[in-house]
Amino acid sequence: MSPPLWFSHPAAIGHVTGGGHPERPERMSAVTDALTRRGWLGYARRTAPPATDAQLTAVHSARYVQALRAMSAGGGGAFDPETPVGPGSWEAARRAAGGACAMVDALLGGEAPVAFCGVRPPGHHAAHDTTSGFCLLNSVAVAARHALDAHGLARVLVIDWDVHHGNGTNDIFRRSDAVLYASIHQGGMFPGTGPLLDVGSGPGTGFSINLPVPAGSDEDAWLSLLEWIVVPAAEEFRPQLVLVSAGFDAHRDDPLGGCLLDAASFAEMARHVRALGTRVGAPVGAVMEGGYALGALAESVIATMGALADDRPPRSVAPDFATSRAASVIGHHWGL
Repeated sequence: MSPPLWFSHPAAIGHVTGGGHPERPERMSAVTDALTRRGWLGYARRTAPPATDAQLTAVHSARYVQALRAMSAGGGGAFDPETPVGPGSWEAARRAAGGACAMVDALLGGEAPVAFCGVRPPGHHAAHDTTSGFCLLNSVAVAARHALDAHGLARVLVIDWDVHHGNGTNDIFRRSDAVLYASIHQGGMFPGTGPLLDVGSGPGTGFSINLPVPAGSDEDAWLSLLEWIVVPAAEEFRPQLVLVSAGFDAHRDDPLGGCLLDAASFAEMARHVRALGTRVGAPVGAVMEGGYALGALAESVIATMGALADDRPPRSVAPDFATSRAASVIGHHWGL
């Protein structure tokens, strides 16, 4: 069997945020240093190419793409106080999106059943013509759109397990029935979106699955929603490709989150997603999003990559009250 694939580029550390910003170059170094010590877990390494303007403007407005490029080329600036741009930011962001597209090409070309895109800055808060929350280009959304446009896919699943709701991805595909977007995230925090009752709109009604959890939620709470809500809906949707917005800030040590996951929790979620992909015959690709405690981030990425590549069955948990409540809403659209 072909080895799993890792996509990244040294430009990731060229996005310099400065001033003690939590989304810092050391995030990438922590991950790659840990992987180097573990022999890259058997993953074959690939260089992330730059995304083309056509790939980017299939998701983002040309005005926004040009504004980001110009701001970076001009020495830097900021879209808001939390989202700085430096001279190396454009290259880092377009390599992140381009790596996600190259990952899609490799997965759909049958080169590997699973892959991981180790990139920064994160992307899932970047919307069509604006951004926030440390994000510049929405790599997962660009990759999903690329799969639909360049490969002729009809159904792409995006699972977002970052502790923050991926409002950008959700908004980009809000009216689409070609992308099923499912997010488990902590409610009552930035960006303040993603309530349970937000199920999409127009032809995309039912194709947004938003599953907020309270602060202090542990592994069982997250796994219950994934196993009993996301997976059954996804099996009915029958995706041809599964993409994961793999944020690791729901880890108990993360300074920006408030949940109680650990590295093993992300491994269990990855096993559920990998098993789903196997059942529906779809390859699985993950793109790194948040995670700001360096040690926790590195160990969580390693655990996720290991779980995507192994054949251990996922751990099952009993549905809890929050899952039953979610089913009362999502069950109007999917057979749970």
